[in-house]
Amino acid sequence: MSETIFMGGGGAGYADPQVLLLDKANRHGLIAGATGTGKTVTLQIMAEGFSAQGVPVFLSDVKGDLSGLAVSGSSDFKLHEPFMSRAETIGLDLQYDQFPVTFWDLFGEKGHPVRATVAEMGPLLLSRLMDLTEVQEGVLNVAFRVADEEGLPLLDLKDLQALLVWVGQNAKDLSLRYGNVASSSVGAIQRQLLVLENQGGAALFGEPALDLADMMRTRDGRGEINILAADQLMGSPRLYATFLLWLLSELFEELPEVGNPDKPKLVFFFDEAHLLFDDAPKALVDKVEQVARLIRSKGVGIYFVTQNPADIPDDVLGQLGNRVQHALRAFTAKDRKELKTAAETYRDNPSFDTAAAIQEVGTGEAVTSFLDRKGIPMVVERTLIRPPSSQLGPIDAQTRKAIMQASDMAGKYDETLDRDSAFEMLGKRAEAAAKAAEEAEAEEERLEQEEREFKQARRYERGSSRSSSRSRSSRKSSGGGFGGALASVVAKELKGTTGRRLVRGILGSLFKGR
Repeated sequence: MSETIFMGGGGAGYADPQVLLLDKANRHGLIAGATGTGKTVTLQIMAEGFSAQGVPVFLSDVKGDLSGLAVSGSSDFKLHEPFMSRAETIGLDLQYDQFPVTFWDLFGEKGHPVRATVAEMGPLLLSRLMDLTEVQEGVLNVAFRVADEEGLPLLDLKDLQALLVWVGQNAKDLSLRYGNVASSSVGAIQRQLLVLENQGGAALFGEPALDLADMMRTRDGRGEINILAADQLMGSPRLYATFLLWLLSELFEELPEVGNPDKPKLVFFFDEAHLLFDDAPKALVDKVEQVARLIRSKGVGIYFVTQNPADIPDDVLGQLGNRVQHALRAFTAKDRKELKTAAETYRDNPSFDTAAAIQEVGTGEAVTSFLDRKGIPMVVERTLIRPPSSQLGPIDAQTRKAIMQASDMAGKYDETLDRDSAFEMLGKRAEAAAKAAEEAEAEEERLEQEEREFKQARRYERGSSRSSSRSRSSRKSSGGGFGGALASVVAKELKGTTGRRLVRGILGSLFKGR
């Protein structure tokens, strides 16, 4: 069964192997069930199966339990005997084993840092992340358009903040080109950026950005299992969901078409999938549906993990061909309706009632349906899920640290790069504009001073002429009286130092003015 993943035993006595075909694994899937029914263990054994077949895996570890994939299970484990009993029941030769694991963490604490640039995230996902209105999203699109036209790289949050300041300052001109760019909308986006920053969102944005090739590696023929530490990230559920959607979008945009491969290039588990769709705008849901429909031709399988299939929009749910349905509870009329709807999505098995089985299966048991060789869903089966080969439960901090230090990724993403981008470029523009404004202001003051000096010189000139006329008139009328004496004093003073300064000032102003 080298081309299958053994999931457990079904049918009478749980003796019939239930397998997931590798060449149908990129047709996506669903793991659903109420809390405590075994979803995490199912995710763990699927990750093991894909890794063993050389398929890289990405998954988010919401509770910290999945770190156990990095170390082998043990006969000392308290569930060893029940595991061996179950393995015997379903015909499995259980061998404990460990798997190649790389730990990632947006905050760089429990894994290697993982980042994206603001430009890569794009206005649609950022609008979702910040819960912007349609009008605010429009302004954000204008900002991104301006960044492209002005050659302003958007790498981190301070780049976007600086760009929004520039947009606000030039809102009038931008409104003529792109429609109304209201200052109030710019201010609202800036406030939401502050909220995002306070939630730790700044850690997501920057360089070096994640190289997707680092998540698609194999080691000694086994696929690398990339585990995103999400226990702290879940404190900001919108940030969590947006990051995973960005990662899916990047895979969709960058990977080449491969048609129908013998096995996936990567399998992506989206845990707590309801967070992606809660209150999501139609444009975003349409994008998810598009990615899910087209990304399988690029060799990527997406598996949504959630409590209830009703959490997934119908257009997306209809594309999930491989399903593991753990127990659902039906306490209310709404629960019973959702249970009935979930049961109706399976091919009936005449041996049992599907809706009743979904209610009755115990922990570690599930109702399953996988695609057959022709890509058609098989009839539903009650399945006893196989036990994991790796450790069930989390590893300790010391073991995690040792694995991180030994990883090929150690050091590659640890140091943040801060090259010139929109923040620095707009800062330099602002400095240049301020310097030009100062020079213009100084030149204006100089010209105003020259004009004042010129006017003063003209007044002196006119005053001197009038004084000479009065002197001549006084001499004629009064001879050597008081007026003659005053004229004599003025004439003497003009011949002295004060007079020379005054004439020099008058002539200098006149020559400068001319």
